[in-house]
Amino acid sequence: MTLTSTADSTTRNHARALDAADPLRGFRERFHVPTHPPTGEAVVYLTGNSLGLQPRAAAEYVRAELAHWAEHGVEGHFREPSQWVDYHRFLTEPLARLVGAKPSEVVAMNTLTVNLHLLLISFYRPTRQRYKLLLEGGAFPSDQYAAESQVRLHGFDPADAIVELLPRPGEHTLRPDDIEATIREHGGTLATVLLGGVNYYTGQFFDMAAITRWGHEVGATVGFDLAHAAGNVPLRLHEWGADFACWCSYKYLNSGPGGVSGVFVHERHAHRPDLPRLAGWWGHDPAVRFRMEAGFRPAPGAEGWQLSNAQVLPMALHRAALAVVDDAGGMTVLREKSVRLTAYLERLLHELQLLTDTLDIITPTDPAQRGAQLSLLVGTDGRALFDALTAEGVVADWREPNVIRIAPVPLYNSFEDCWRFADVLRRVV
Repeated sequence: MTLTSTADSTTRNHARALDAADPLRGFRERFHVPTHPPTGEAVVYLTGNSLGLQPRAAAEYVRAELAHWAEHGVEGHFREPSQWVDYHRFLTEPLARLVGAKPSEVVAMNTLTVNLHLLLISFYRPTRQRYKLLLEGGAFPSDQYAAESQVRLHGFDPADAIVELLPRPGEHTLRPDDIEATIREHGGTLATVLLGGVNYYTGQFFDMAAITRWGHEVGATVGFDLAHAAGNVPLRLHEWGADFACWCSYKYLNSGPGGVSGVFVHERHAHRPDLPRLAGWWGHDPAVRFRMEAGFRPAPGAEGWQLSNAQVLPMALHRAALAVVDDAGGMTVLREKSVRLTAYLERLLHELQLLTDTLDIITPTDPAQRGAQLSLLVGTDGRALFDALTAEGVVADWREPNVIRIAPVPLYNSFEDCWRFADVLRRVV
């Protein structure tokens, strides 16, 4: 399906025609879409980059585990069909497909910031000469605070040890050449590169393959926070060679508020008991775990970073959500629709002449450099505009100081959703 411009391309009927031709149109019915109380009509839900919608199958998956618990009690850890002792492994293959990894390189566990700390303990190993940590300027606070505390933990001053990547004056996104130049400038003192796969504020999709290569060329470890990338853009973590990555599951992966996180550790670190880590019982070699002996022996691969046994109910939600991704055809198919959907929304904003001196898109125009997001920079009265959109049944996301984030998610958003947003914006702007 192409998005060729026609005389009626800004009409609702045109949007409906695009939906009728969309091979993924039926997947919207597999989610609960909230309604707007004044009208009873489905809201225009465009904030899946903050919290994805609930899959209709989620309740069924959770009920199954509650029934297993009711029937078996503690024996549920060892009885079919769930066998909670290995429950995290139900997620291994889907996660490996999702992020382009080998199954041994991924594990579902904990929450995102917890996992970020666990991975930095292992992969941020500063010395007196090589101690700096590279971040995006204005990175999401979780990353900022984690980096600051890790730097202090090793006795360094964040003001000196943390290097921030900032756009050029008058620009909103980072140029790849500037990222490379900064890595090489600090190369001899750079311990770790830690960037988001997709920037939460601008929606910029970074070239993680190139960033990994540049970081390794100067001797740094390289990792990514994929909170806004997992389930949003295609990932090939094993091929790219990143040392580590972690992500949450409640945004584009629709696995519930505070949902279980995922971890990637490249296979070259699979058998490195020398890597410092914070150890837990569930990260111990499963072959001897129940001997309860002293002396931690890490399980090979990413599972060796586990602390505790599976969070079964959150993982059940995650299973339900990942099953929908697989049923849709995986990230290649979702990405294809995502590119079309975001491009259509962008085109509507231009053709309806909604972009002005006080309202502009700061997300890259090149589809290869963005995910399912357009960030609207509001010059004046941004919060008032956001509140006006909300009052009309648009669920978007406000980010200080002056950005409204719009995320058309391919699994459940439609071309008509994009049209409805543009129509509301036209009326309230």
